[in-house]
Amino acid sequence: MTSLADEKSRKDLLNRLKRAEGQLRGIQRMIEEGAQCLEIAGQMAAVRKALDSTYVRMTVCFMEQELSTRVGDSAKEQRQLGALLDEVQLLLGKVH
Repeated sequence: MTSLADEKSRKDLLNRLKRAEGQLRGIQRMIEEGAQCLEIAGQMAAVRKALDSTYVRMTVCFMEQELSTRVGDSAKEQRQLGALLDEVQLLLGKVH
């Protein structure tokens, strides 16, 4: 299995995870302070969405990396691949 080689993609994914981690800490604080269940549930839904979004982004990064090695090097082919992967990311984002 391939690891993510692109430094920009790795940074993006790590930043997304760090934001979700901060949100989780906030939820823990809310529970400790006795916040309303509906407020906590709303924050949990936001964290789930953030993690789902990060998973989709990671999946698309992987696909981009793998397909780039199999597609020609021409600028046109790379643009077509980029456009296709943008559409895949959009579609996957709507699944959950």
